[in-house]
Amino acid sequence: MRVANDIIGKEVLDSSATVIGKVKDMEVNLGTKKIEAIVINKGSFSESIGISKEENVIPYEMVKQIGDKILLKEHIDEPGLETQDLGL
Repeated sequence: MRVANDIIGKEVLDSSATVIGKVKDMEVNLGTKKIEAIVINKGSFSESIGISKEENVIPYEMVKQIGDKILLKEHIDEPGLETQDLGL
C-alpha cells in the first residue's frame, strides 16, 4: 500500500509541536480502504534501536495534517477526549 509507505516512519507531533514518537503501523478498514488509526512508538533511545515495546494507537480523527511530519489536533471531534486522555 503506497500510503502506508509514505506514512510509516514519520515523526508525530502533538498540538504543541512536541515530538511524541514515530509511526510504526496503521489500522486500515479494508471495506472502506480508509485509515482508522495510526500506531506510534513512543520516542526514546530504545525505540530508535528497535527494542521499544511502548506504543500508542491514535484515532485518525486526531490527525490535523500530514506533511514531512504528522501534526495532531488538540482535541478529537468528540467531547471529552483530549490528547492527555490518550496517554500522550
